[in-house]
Amino acid sequence: MRSNPDFWRFVWANGVTQMGTQVTTVALPLAAVLALDAGALQLGLLSAAQMLAFLLVGLPAGVWVDRVRRLPVLVWSDLVRGLALVTVPLAAWAGVLTVPHLYAVALILGFGTVFFDVAHMSVLPAVVPADRLERGNSALEVTRNVSLLAGPGLGGWLVNLLTAPVALLADSVSYLASALLLSRVRAEERPTEAVQRPSRRERRLRREMAEGLAFVVREPVLRRVAVVGALAMAANSVCAVGFPLYLVKELGVGPGAYGLLLSGAACGALAGATLVPRLTARFGTGATLYGSAALASVLYLPALATGPGWRLAFLPAAGALFGAASSVFGVAQLSHRQRVTPAHLLGRVNAAMRFLMWGAFPLGGLLGGALGERTGGYAVFAVGVAALGLAHLAVVTAPRIRTATAPPPPQRYADRDPA
Repeated sequence: MRSNPDFWRFVWANGVTQMGTQVTTVALPLAAVLALDAGALQLGLLSAAQMLAFLLVGLPAGVWVDRVRRLPVLVWSDLVRGLALVTVPLAAWAGVLTVPHLYAVALILGFGTVFFDVAHMSVLPAVVPADRLERGNSALEVTRNVSLLAGPGLGGWLVNLLTAPVALLADSVSYLASALLLSRVRAEERPTEAVQRPSRRERRLRREMAEGLAFVVREPVLRRVAVVGALAMAANSVCAVGFPLYLVKELGVGPGAYGLLLSGAACGALAGATLVPRLTARFGTGATLYGSAALASVLYLPALATGPGWRLAFLPAAGALFGAASSVFGVAQLSHRQRVTPAHLLGRVNAAMRFLMWGAFPLGGLLGGALGERTGGYAVFAVGVAALGLAHLAVVTAPRIRTATAPPPPQRYADRDPA
């Protein structure tokens, strides 16, 4: 794949936009906390707004993406998200920035992310052949985790230097740069003759959405992975409320240090992503999924000891261990999904998985906000951390996954030179 320029443009676009997204992960809640003195419930609503789109259009997005070329969807999604973020520093400079404005921006970001993510996962099989999916997904995961490693620290530094609202300009620029790179990617996106798109009369939105959900429910590995994802996303949303409440408001951690603390998980995730091709080649997809889930279920629990002073080190240390295991799990399950899903269903299956998994995110944000109003930051922090690890028990309790294999699918796209 080294000499495949389209693949590497795709990878670089992924890295650029992921870096900016991690800046927003730090800067958006800090804009609410530091610039607007938002409380726990407002942080919960902000977290929920970012992922509400997965509940509203998560399933139909997959149907729509399957009906069109996916690369233009990626480009337009980046452009919309970049323009939405520009409004935050402009409003701050004009002195009219409000928490509802942040809600609106978060909602727009969510809608753009729904279409981008569904299309992004569906494009890779058109860029690389099926037998290189682990390598392709691993490269994408490495760039994502480099961004996870550097992005929060960069975000904290930019917040210190420029204030949180202005720091969001970095993500806006990253989306525009990603759109430029993606506009130059060429991929064979046409399906084979056996799976041509249906006629207009046969296109029934509800039926086509149901096809994606039905495939996930019938496929035993995807079914369990969807449960893990839903529980983990709800826990992540609780963490999105608990982390700034506990670390910034209660422990007094500054923006720069806050970003660095969040980078810990990316250190392990970066290492884990590079190991996936070798692990799946040696042990198989099923055993890799099962083993990584078993490790992820316990490795984040030491973060519960996070506290003032030297005890802050528990968070990045536990995060690094958890990040390695969860990264292996994520790459392996995505490669399995792409391999077992027919091309004409890929967008709908990806959308169904996103709907089931990310649709739980708003619920976690509301739960975290309500819990924070009644208790304190540490309680929200602890619930999120514990639930994030324990979510993986949904796979650990299904030992038959260890022997799961992915049968080779029928040819889905025109052959491409992987060299």
